[in-house]
Amino acid sequence: MDAGLRFESLAQAGAASVFTPDLRGHGERPQRRGDVDYVDQLEDDLADLVSHVRERCPRARCIVGGHSSDGGLAVRFAGSRHRDLADGLLLLAPFLGHDAPTTRPGSGGWARPRIPRIVALSALDGLGIRSFQGTTVITFAMPEEVRDGTETLAYSDRLNAGLAPRSYRRDLADLRVPLLALVGADDEAFYTERFEPALAPFSQAEVAVIGGAGHLDLPGHPDATRSIVRWLARFA
Repeated sequence: MDAGLRFESLAQAGAASVFTPDLRGHGERPQRRGDVDYVDQLEDDLADLVSHVRERCPRARCIVGGHSSDGGLAVRFAGSRHRDLADGLLLLAPFLGHDAPTTRPGSGGWARPRIPRIVALSALDGLGIRSFQGTTVITFAMPEEVRDGTETLAYSDRLNAGLAPRSYRRDLADLRVPLLALVGADDEAFYTERFEPALAPFSQAEVAVIGGAGHLDLPGHPDATRSIVRWLARFA
């Protein structure tokens, strides 16, 4: 689901047709960069896209996937009312939550959460006060060398919440479809070695470590592509 995912290789290998949405708050010309209208809007948008794809390709299996925070959205989708639309989950170094065992403090320096704001807004949300959900609560230290001018470097409270699992354990508790999670051996944002024990309780989940891959180069790494192609071949 991330526009930066280089999944052309999957299409070129004949392994899958790839549909990449331009997520609200992201891309070249978003209506409001870094913000959405309500917390669950991205998963509702994703459900609309999946339904559209199913209309075009009624016999195809639909795998919902994403990298980093978009992987978090895929997990959130799996725990939502739309869960039956997905035939599988493909997670590349997924964000499982700020308090997940896989997440380094500050995502290894990648993310800069404004904790006092998040705590205060969470308290207001508990009281039913949502007027301040457009407030920026996190910024990202994306390296200059990988920027192209279309990056979204700050998230509002509602967008930040909408891209994260409610709780990855609850969202995946009733997992009924295959799940493949890939993480780079040199991931700077997450603890690579903790993904296997975190996801092992879910019987449909598989975890593989891609040697020589960091957080940002995982999606285009040849070994990651090969692992995905082999996994997808089992659906044929």
